[in-house]
Amino acid sequence: MAMPDFPAPTARCGALPPADPLALGATLRPDGVGVAVWAPEARVVWLCTFDDAGRTEQARHRLQPDGQGVWHGLLPTALGGRPGLVYGYRAEGPWAPAQGLRFNPQRLLLDPYATEVVGAYRAADHGAGLDIHLGHDPADPSRPHPQDNAPAAPKARVTVPAPVARPPRCPVPPAQRVVAEVHVQAATARHPGVPAALRGTYAGLAHPVMIEHWRRLGVTTLELLPLMQRADEARLQGLGLRNHWGYNTLAFFAAEPRYASGQGGLSPAEELRQALATLREAGFELWLDVVFNHTAETDAWGPTLSWRGLGNRQWYRLPPDDLAGYQNWAGCGNVLHLGQPMVLRFVMDALRHWVTHYGIDGFRFDLASVLARGSDGRFDAGGAFFAALQADPLLRRCAWVAEPWDLGPDGYQPGAYPPGWLEWNDRSRDTLRAAWLRPGDARGQRSELATRLAGSSDRFAQALGLPRTPLASVNFLTAHDGFTLRDLVSFNERHNHANGEHNRDGHHDNLSWNAGAEGPTTDAGVLALRARLQRGLLATLLLCRGTPMLLGGDELGHSQRGNNNAYCQDNALTWWDWDGADPDLLAFATRLLALRRDEPALHDACWLTGQPDPAQPDGAPDVAWAAADGHPLAAADWHHPTARHLRVHLLPPAGQGEALLLLNPDALDLSAALPAPRRGSHWWCRLDSAQPRGQGPCDPRQAGDLPLPGRSVQVWTSQPPPGAPLPLPPRHLSPEPLP
Repeated sequence: MAMPDFPAPTARCGALPPADPLALGATLRPDGVGVAVWAPEARVVWLCTFDDAGRTEQARHRLQPDGQGVWHGLLPTALGGRPGLVYGYRAEGPWAPAQGLRFNPQRLLLDPYATEVVGAYRAADHGAGLDIHLGHDPADPSRPHPQDNAPAAPKARVTVPAPVARPPRCPVPPAQRVVAEVHVQAATARHPGVPAALRGTYAGLAHPVMIEHWRRLGVTTLELLPLMQRADEARLQGLGLRNHWGYNTLAFFAAEPRYASGQGGLSPAEELRQALATLREAGFELWLDVVFNHTAETDAWGPTLSWRGLGNRQWYRLPPDDLAGYQNWAGCGNVLHLGQPMVLRFVMDALRHWVTHYGIDGFRFDLASVLARGSDGRFDAGGAFFAALQADPLLRRCAWVAEPWDLGPDGYQPGAYPPGWLEWNDRSRDTLRAAWLRPGDARGQRSELATRLAGSSDRFAQALGLPRTPLASVNFLTAHDGFTLRDLVSFNERHNHANGEHNRDGHHDNLSWNAGAEGPTTDAGVLALRARLQRGLLATLLLCRGTPMLLGGDELGHSQRGNNNAYCQDNALTWWDWDGADPDLLAFATRLLALRRDEPALHDACWLTGQPDPAQPDGAPDVAWAAADGHPLAAADWHHPTARHLRVHLLPPAGQGEALLLLNPDALDLSAALPAPRRGSHWWCRLDSAQPRGQGPCDPRQAGDLPLPGRSVQVWTSQPPPGAPLPLPPRHLSPEPLP
């Protein structure tokens, strides 16, 4: 099919002199700007330069092929090759969608390596809802779109990113990590202590009141939701909504501009870099949630913004029996093809960019199983992506966290990632929810609960035949995708009507319980029960061996009014409600995290065996499991359909205090038994979740019976807390009564 003609530019120039084809993107040189872009099946690639606003095309320069799919050229300083240059590409080649080829030179294409973007993708601002960014003609999809989109297309601006002052490092021992998943805007948009001009911004994220909040809470690591520049999907734009979470990346090397305050004349990248530096100086480890499984171009009916127009069947995975379509293992319309070496290099270069220029300490990989699929499409734990990370001298210093599944065949791969990887543990999430909220659900029975408390060795003890530690398990109750903690105990059903999908989106199996009333209520008994359930769930999460992760805002009791898929709710629904924060819950979470940090038995990174330990002076096992009243557990007890209560006696290596965990997720009050401590003569109650703020009785206890209220957790240690009184006759606080 004949290619459409170019619109007449201001100046159409000849070929540029060669640049370095290995230096992908735009590189500032003493004699100009070198550019290089991978478009392996293009016949010709043009560098198009624009005015500073990106509206008027000023010149087109033909690039040179290197014989391996890279097109490159040097734009001399005299022709505008300097910092601030605004540019894009046009690629000529066959339009043959049935063969996977979608070249259309009427599409102005964003440099995949753009570090700053001029303009944004707007799907319906060109009359009659026509998306001028489509590669195909909407009137006849077999033809390329005949209209030039350059004035409206997103473009790259040449910048000179400054490297950070120091390499990544881990400011805390891995065994003491406590991760908080944080959305930059949601965390600060309603904080009364953050200046109004900084709320919802990068600068607001690093404001002293936020640093003090996380310090006091006991968080060590901030896992930031995506910060790479994104595009709002056409469907959301049509509904007047925005992609709040950020899982729709447009520019993998550029900082999202909507979080920039503009204060001090800083660019978004400069403000983000400054904020992250402040957080690192305050001692926080910084992880970034990254989305390399798909791009903002979505499916075959989506826009042509960059990769599709440069080399559709190399950048993306296409079904072998339908080259006009896309593999959709991410559920977002397309997936990048990391089986292609140059696509893999693109991902590695982007990761290094965020480490080198922003100081990121680790990455959480969204739907990571997509990245681990080889050229044959199969998940491969020994594949190229894993090998590249392990071999890279910069990136191997970083933390790697997998969301270990995708929507493709055999995509559910928890426990299959190589040594060194941490993985989100959805089994731990489901077990804890079922144990506390769904009596009778087999996912929460006593044997499952004990396995998760012990670190999920059934999943993470080994990888590729090599040992791993419990720290590989990232344990969580809630995350951005799903109910908040407060909603988990307030709603039986999802309430996602505001998303515009007729409440069909989001998970339907949430293992939630509304405690007797759906949603907001003034019933004192329901509210007290919900509060106790939240404390019990949090306590159990932090007592599981592994790496705990909190959903930021849960410590405040933030609610999304039952929306469990708030990806498009960039408003007060998702912004943390600081004025309505629950002070008791925040105090409880703070006490709980301090206890975990201070007691080695509660954050030990070794697997529990339950076997006699010859290294112990008395040969005692490292753990003893029993029912709460001290009775040994027979096989039938481990699989009891409703009883979940447990007594867990932890005996860490000599020189450390022992700990006793009493868990009663059941509704009925019990009589628990304190065994005789092996190291010392008394127990001290360090946490009692039946109390609004978790405070236990101050007086030490010896062996004996004590009440264990329903739906509560107690933690006892053989080492007294600082300032504890001398042993006296025992007394106990009465549990907070449930109305």
